[in-house]
Amino acid sequence: MKKPPSKRHTREMRAEYDFSAGVQGKYVDRYRHGTNVVLIDPELAEAFPDSKSVNDALRALVAIATRTEPRKRA
Repeated sequence: MKKPPSKRHTREMRAEYDFSAGVQGKYVDRYRHGTNVVLIDPELAEAFPDSKSVNDALRALVAIATRTEPRKRA
């Protein structure tokens, strides 16, 4: 047997929810680009102070790892 719908559901905002100072769409651009958070160790954070330096280093590593010509060993 189903419960009857609650009469508490109203379209009015409760008094404790005050969004009058809020900014609509403040983070919309950030969410459009997606979010990917990766935690790195503190000693690595010192070497890579911003996301650009991390991305550049990872791109270089991927380029090295995916080279088609195998290196000759001496």
